[in-house]
Amino acid sequence: MATIQNKSTVQNMQDFITIQDLFYLCLNKWHWFVISLVLCLGGATFYLLRTPSVYVRTASILIKDDSKGKSSSADMESFSDLGLFTTNTNVYNEMGTLKSPDIMREVVSRLHLEMNYQTDGRFHKQTVYGNQLPVHVVIPNLSENESATFELYLAKDGAVELSSFTRNGTEIENDDIVKGSLNDSIQSPLGPIVVIPSAAYSGKTESTIYVTRQSLSAASAGCSANLTISQNDEKSNIITLSFQDVSTQRAEDVLNTLISVYNENWVRDKNQIAVSTSMFINERLGVIEGELGNVDDDISSFKSEHLLPDVQAAASMYMTQANEANTAIRELNNQAYMARYIKNYLTDENNKYQLLPANSGIENASLSTQLNEYNTKLLERNSLVSHSSVKNPLVREMDKSLDDMRSALITSIDNQMVALRAQIRSLEAIGGQATSQIASNPKQSKYLLSVERQQKVKESLYLYLLQKREENELSQAFTAYNTRIIAKPGGSMIPTAPVKKNILLVAFALGILIPVIIVFMRENMNTRIRGRKDLEGLSIPFIGEIPLAIRGKKKVKSHEAHTIVVKEGNRDIMNEAFRVLRTNLEFMIGKDQSSNVIVVTSFNPGSGKSFLTMNIAMSLAIKNKKVLVIDGDFRHASASAYFHSPKIGLSNYLGGQVDRISDIIITDEKHASFSFIPVGTIPPNPTELLFDDRLREAIDTLKQQYDIVLIDCPPVELVADTQIIEKLADRTIFVVRAGLLERSMLPELENIYREKKYKNMSVILNGTEGSGGRYGYRYGYQYGYGSGSYYGNNGRSK
Repeated sequence: MATIQNKSTVQNMQDFITIQDLFYLCLNKWHWFVISLVLCLGGATFYLLRTPSVYVRTASILIKDDSKGKSSSADMESFSDLGLFTTNTNVYNEMGTLKSPDIMREVVSRLHLEMNYQTDGRFHKQTVYGNQLPVHVVIPNLSENESATFELYLAKDGAVELSSFTRNGTEIENDDIVKGSLNDSIQSPLGPIVVIPSAAYSGKTESTIYVTRQSLSAASAGCSANLTISQNDEKSNIITLSFQDVSTQRAEDVLNTLISVYNENWVRDKNQIAVSTSMFINERLGVIEGELGNVDDDISSFKSEHLLPDVQAAASMYMTQANEANTAIRELNNQAYMARYIKNYLTDENNKYQLLPANSGIENASLSTQLNEYNTKLLERNSLVSHSSVKNPLVREMDKSLDDMRSALITSIDNQMVALRAQIRSLEAIGGQATSQIASNPKQSKYLLSVERQQKVKESLYLYLLQKREENELSQAFTAYNTRIIAKPGGSMIPTAPVKKNILLVAFALGILIPVIIVFMRENMNTRIRGRKDLEGLSIPFIGEIPLAIRGKKKVKSHEAHTIVVKEGNRDIMNEAFRVLRTNLEFMIGKDQSSNVIVVTSFNPGSGKSFLTMNIAMSLAIKNKKVLVIDGDFRHASASAYFHSPKIGLSNYLGGQVDRISDIIITDEKHASFSFIPVGTIPPNPTELLFDDRLREAIDTLKQQYDIVLIDCPPVELVADTQIIEKLADRTIFVVRAGLLERSMLPELENIYREKKYKNMSVILNGTEGSGGRYGYRYGYQYGYGSGSYYGNNGRSK
């Protein structure tokens, strides 16, 4: 039992193909590889020819960043104390800004990239752009969200023909060709179309241009998908912009325009603070100018009415002290005034998201820093809202931060105002003491002093605001870009896609891999005997292996050839195989001449029993062995066909129609030692005839007359004829046909041998494929034999 299990395990292992076997299988199918390589490489070449080449253009820019709050330009360092030119740029934010849809939409609009023009090329349509494009097309009636396509035929005389219109992906049913001229408004199914000649238009050639008009959003999305923005390294402020396109000129134009639009937007955002400050200063100048005029009118009217002299000359000593106090009070009042205004501005809900004056004049460094930080934060929030919405989580977080900063500012202003009031009270006390010393001054002088004080306060504030307005105008005039171009758009003329080398390598790999996979799958799916290795697990004696018979360059099914291939003096593969088989058979029989009756049978019809029997007999006859072949297949009589199926034979002898066995023996014309007994008439009752004692008597007689008696019998699983004849024989040769017998039948064959159902069993492997002396050591299964019924109507084979 253990031995059977071990052999079963070995058999299962043989079902798996080894690398060496796979190599020989693939080598045998070399023409498959040639065809596969031709198809794959041809397909890859066709793909490369049909696919437009894509090129990449790159540009590098430096994002200027000054985290210390210095001026963004060396020329503006003298204005850094005004707080109007400080920058603190985040490189990642600027990368996101460059990638924003709004900027790309502006680039597409400026370059008219929603319009795409193509002409017929040798293998594919070629995109024309820039100085290669002879005309530009304008379709004014199409909205930004609509798309359209049509063909434009440009004649030599400036005539234009339009056809094949589609709108929003739907073909417009219009068989008429729309005709017109250059620069004219041509009426078409898409509305009026104007074809404008460009500088590249010569009017000397005819051409067909395929015009595609995308929606603005689709064109922007397509350009954004082709744009790549990356930072050189984490510590660097240099950004690399890459754009891929089939047109190198268009790619360079996109990068240049993108940088230009970004710079314009950056300057506009930075000038928003200056614009808000300018509006505030102009508003305050108008108010103070009116107040200053009223004070001047009051002084002039009062002096004219009372004819007052210059009272300051009368009490200069006391007035000096009072003036010093008043000067300080004026400065403090200015600061208090500005502090109150800023507080009111902050508490007004209408100004919640408006910028504060950049330089309020309050002599408090901490408060000025808070105002600048508030304006910067508010500007970032407004910029983010413009690109998204107020519901953005980042906007809400910044609103919360601004509220906290606003509360902190109000607290700081309140503290500053308390300090200013304390200083003012102290100075007013000093001024009051000085004023009280002027006892001799009339009430008019006191009034004039008060009015003149107001005049000076208003005048000082007015001059201060005029100075700030000029400074603010300078800030707008000297705002510099925050980028510097490191490398202009450019790149190699070697296309980046499709990568010819990679595609051809993949095609070559597929050309090799596909046949290997097919061979491997076919081999693993093949459940039939493939070659000698499949029989290594059997314990039955193996006496030989016969390759497929080859006639010319065509493989011949040996069971259908009815030709004896063994020839005297022939050294081909078939003859050598039969010589080896003959040697093994002689060794197996040995010197025991009494056991010379051999039955040849198989599991399947079409295994080549008759072919093997006749050729084994011929190989023995060539060696001067006296050989007799008996056709024992009364239903098929395939061996009898080698002698043209005589009408008188063994069936006639067993049926009593022939008295002597010698009367039905046929001797080969070329080899006198080779004799044959045909079936003769196909009997209706072959089994009953075989039970006749005359068969035993005949075989006993013949085995004494011949060295070897070979009996060609039917397959064992179909009829009982073989079992009857086998009782009269000494040995049994079991024919296994490669490519025909299922490997699942091998255990059954092993069981037959172990149970000794047939005497002295041995195995011949027939029909293996091979070349170069390696037959029987390669797998082969391209035989094409059918598995039809062995017996047809009236007891004959099909």
